[in-house]
Amino acid sequence: MIMKFLLTSFALSACLSAQSVVQSPQTADAHLSVKLEAERAITTGMAYLKSQQQADGYWGDSTVPAVTALALAGILRNPNYDHTAPTPDWVKAGFDFLRANQKSDGGIYGKGLATYNTSTSIMAFLALGKKEDEPLLLRARRFLINQQTDWGNKGETDDQFDGGIGYGGSYAHSDMSNTYLSLEALYHTKQLATDSEHGKQPKLDWEAAIQFVSRCQNLTATNDQSFASDDPDNKGGFVYFPADSKAGEQELADGTTALRSYGSMSYAGLLSFIYADLEKDDPRVVAVLDWLSKNYTLAENPGLGEQGLYYYYQTIAKAYSAAGVDTITLPDGKEVDWRLDLSRKLLSTQREDGSWINTNSRWWENDPVLVTSYTLLSLAQLHAVM
Repeated sequence: MIMKFLLTSFALSACLSAQSVVQSPQTADAHLSVKLEAERAITTGMAYLKSQQQADGYWGDSTVPAVTALALAGILRNPNYDHTAPTPDWVKAGFDFLRANQKSDGGIYGKGLATYNTSTSIMAFLALGKKEDEPLLLRARRFLINQQTDWGNKGETDDQFDGGIGYGGSYAHSDMSNTYLSLEALYHTKQLATDSEHGKQPKLDWEAAIQFVSRCQNLTATNDQSFASDDPDNKGGFVYFPADSKAGEQELADGTTALRSYGSMSYAGLLSFIYADLEKDDPRVVAVLDWLSKNYTLAENPGLGEQGLYYYYQTIAKAYSAAGVDTITLPDGKEVDWRLDLSRKLLSTQREDGSWINTNSRWWENDPVLVTSYTLLSLAQLHAVM
């Protein structure tokens, strides 16, 4: 059953980006060339990850299963991975480690960051696609649903954090990153829960989730929070959570202050709207796509520089694929094939040992295992839509 319900980001993007536009021979040749380069880079990246696996099957820090989950997902998304062959023992060992970290509450985590670890682990198990993991997935799914915030009056989104999801534990309040990752995992397991052989399953309050995501967007027409700004630099983009931006503040010409929208959370916001089934002409979707096109760059994570750069690249790959975007029109009118652009950027930064790393250590991106996993997932996503 699980293979039937395995609607991954790759399948989602294939559905949404199917268009009648025929590529020119030059574009088709460029895509083919980059896809072949990507396959070679993915192969060496996989070899690097295999060399970094610990004896107990995990990668990175044993208390952060998400690193292992990202590595496994990156390995299994390899376009040349043979899913019909028996699972290699070293890959099995990684999944055995994740299974051993599922707690009685259904979450898959070590000492903390329960939501992040669980969401990421769900996506790894979906990539594996084994029917015997359905009960595990449904328990993990229930855990995420139970993390949805309702701090005000029950059933009402009267608190700014209501409807969203946070890290869990001492990081109780909702944020855009954990909300987007949770919505991704819940979206891709929705059909499994709907048609489950394992009894009735709980449901997320999707309307409340949309409300929280909307409250993280600089768009006064749909955001009821006082911080929201429609100034030209920030309108349509996203912050980390209501009234807080990791990119800080911006003083406007009229003397007021706006929270700066920034790149990675704006792509996360677009993905969240897609997972929540908002229409393409919804003003929130239109506004974020407009902000993203105006601020498109691969030189940095807009608003944050090199901080979270490879996380940013992965959100680009997933969001534009899911939105069915082929090219981006920049403010100067230039058309950019973002798939070629991003692929070439990632290929150019691979190190001799097959790994990738960010020189900026924010959010653990000085860890080559984590960044290599992000990049393998990005390249596989790009390979699927070219």
